Amino acid sequence: MTATRTLRVSVSEPTLYVAFELGAKTWKLGLTAGFGIDPWVQTVAARDWAAVRRVLQRARARFALSPATQVVSCYEAGRDGFWIHRALLAQGMANRVVDSASIEVNRRQRRTKTDRVDARKLVQMLVRACLGDTDVWREVHVPPVEVEAARHVSRERSQLVAEQTRLTNQLRSVLTTYGADLPRRTGAWWTTVRDWTGAALPASVQARLARLEARAAVLANQVTEVEAAQQQRREAVPVQDALRQLVRLKGIATTSASVLVDEGLVWRAFRNRRQVGGFVGFRPVPYDSGDQARDQGIDRAGNRRLRAVSIQLAWNWVRWQPLSALTRWYTRCFAGRGARARRIGIVALARRVLIVLWRYARTGAVPEGAVLKAA
Repeated sequence: MTATRTLRVSVSEPTLYVAFELGAKTWKLGLTAGFGIDPWVQTVAARDWAAVRRVLQRARARFALSPATQVVSCYEAGRDGFWIHRALLAQGMANRVVDSASIEVNRRQRRTKTDRVDARKLVQMLVRACLGDTDVWREVHVPPVEVEAARHVSRERSQLVAEQTRLTNQLRSVLTTYGADLPRRTGAWWTTVRDWTGAALPASVQARLARLEARAAVLANQVTEVEAAQQQRREAVPVQDALRQLVRLKGIATTSASVLVDEGLVWRAFRNRRQVGGFVGFRPVPYDSGDQARDQGIDRAGNRRLRAVSIQLAWNWVRWQPLSALTRWYTRCFAGRGARARRIGIVALARRVLIVLWRYARTGAVPEGAVLKAA
């Protein structure tokens, strides 16, 4: 499993720091040997590892470092994913993947921004991070190769379902312009729809509806295939696997359990409940400055897929686990206080549900009052 650990180096230990500013055609490399040393910026063709090695060799000579000097690198997470991280590790570097949203920026209305400037700034921040400044940025946990491949299935299903919803809304939108409702979609249903006058829809409109329905049928078949793949995966894993354990709880199906496992409920190795809530974006954000004090809600800065499925699981938990301690807490605090209070409360419940599911997947401790499915 690929692990992300905080790497600290001694101030006196010779180290070559390298920051990659990635582009589609070229990469900018910002290099330095430590504090007070002006960064050196070089440009290489994208994915040209031979050129990267030549730049590193020249940098060692420029900064009077030995050929065996440790190389620490970093780059911002983005379009290229994690293959570059694995390639850098294979090159013998200690690499960090940085969350772009966590990098400090100048708050002036206008600021200079070029790849060269970004590379210089990023390598200077890398030096600070390596020497113990934990607030300089946030790092991304790199998933194992097999996990990164497996989560494509759950992400594809989410995308297909979103496309299904979009096509259904298009069908309703077209029919609404003629004063008609969307009927049961069986057979050539578009030929039987009547407009507000009772007349059949124009031929061009029927043709458009037929094409939309054909695309929807393709999506439905693909969703079925993806769900079948998820079922096969569930049956293939051992009984003690987190995926199989989560599905045992009433209210949790294979699709939602797959999202939980694939997005990192287990492999990210959270150490406490605050890390779980923070990763999903359920961390409260207070504002208390001077005479002003208010609650700004949750930060929503985490994994949006995991956050969305957590909200869905919270509603399912209330329905299918009515005797659990969490449902009783939600009912006591929010159920009788109106629709707005229930919506606010379901977010709080989602955070708690996610935490108990994390503990259950990790230790096997069944949530208090929860019911398991019949074997």
